[in-house]
Amino acid sequence: MSRSITTVFLFVGSSIFMTLAWYAHLKLPAWFGNSAHSGRFLFRAVAFSWGLAFFEYCLQVPANRLGFKGYGGPFSLVQLRVLQEVIALLVFVLFVSVAFPGFKWSVNHVFALMCLIGAVYFAFR
Repeated sequence: MSRSITTVFLFVGSSIFMTLAWYAHLKLPAWFGNSAHSGRFLFRAVAFSWGLAFFEYCLQVPANRLGFKGYGGPFSLVQLRVLQEVIALLVFVLFVSVAFPGFKWSVNHVFALMCLIGAVYFAFR
């Protein structure tokens, strides 16, 4: 498999872990509690998130090293960053659509997505 495809797959995996680390605790109030001010809630949410973030980094760091031109990869630093952000936002959109089905997408969200497509275009141009 090429380094560019491997980098993308690693970014997808790391973005899944990142999204779960940042937002899954919002969907699991039974275990984490319903109060954002509860010390027990915060400790559990942070511990859960840190545990998932470990796996995010286990994929993110190799993705950056494999993809970076300085280590024989196909991407510049800016291209790596833009690619990672777009993948992370696509994973987030899928997560929100599945985990929070009542969430309402607006026209502003579409414009934001168009700006991201522009960022990819200019970063890879």
